[in-house]
Amino acid sequence: MTLAQESSQLMQELFTSLRLDLALKLGVSVLLGGAIGLERQIAGKPAGLRTNILICLASTLLMDLSINLAGPDGRVGDPARLAAQVVTGIGFLGAGTIMQSKGTISGLTSAATIWAVAAIGLTIGAGFFVEGLGAAAMVLLVLSVMGVLEHKLVRSTRTMPMTLRAAAQTEFGPIEQLLQDSGLKVIDRATYDHPRDRVFELRLRGPAPQFEVARDELLERADVLDAKLH
Repeated sequence: MTLAQESSQLMQELFTSLRLDLALKLGVSVLLGGAIGLERQIAGKPAGLRTNILICLASTLLMDLSINLAGPDGRVGDPARLAAQVVTGIGFLGAGTIMQSKGTISGLTSAATIWAVAAIGLTIGAGFFVEGLGAAAMVLLVLSVMGVLEHKLVRSTRTMPMTLRAAAQTEFGPIEQLLQDSGLKVIDRATYDHPRDRVFELRLRGPAPQFEVARDELLERADVLDAKLH
């Protein structure tokens, strides 16, 4: 064996014994999870920098462990078993970031990001660095570029019908003023009187987020019994 071959074999043994391959995987996971977490942190989301780093790091470690885990007979274990448990378990973290308030749900993007970061960690842990880097780049692209586009779509002007049920003989003037103060314009109205209530069928136009705001403010009025957007 030549000196070059001996040096190569020594380096390979050193690389294996010190698990430098695992160190490389964990380092890449910290970078990718940190990049995605930093975007979430800047956006003010609950799952920020440290959360995404830890998820990606732990997923990588578990995937590497699953691949290298030996059974009692010396055979390599099934890599899919621990990976499947990671995918299942990450749902608990994702569920913790989803919040519900007044009929609206928030945190779905954070939950989906956590799931994606765990998948990236599993990919890196399996040794697929190119695939992991590509997936992380696409996640960052979706969160940053698509986030701006989504914000513009949400802020766009829409026309939406509303069915408003109020107490009998309720005047529409104060209700219309409340809608206008919320940034909504009444472009069509039909009134139906019943013995116990008065129903207004409305067509409203304005910024998309204001429909939910106006509905919640209407429901706070004592003379408004129900308000539904269609």
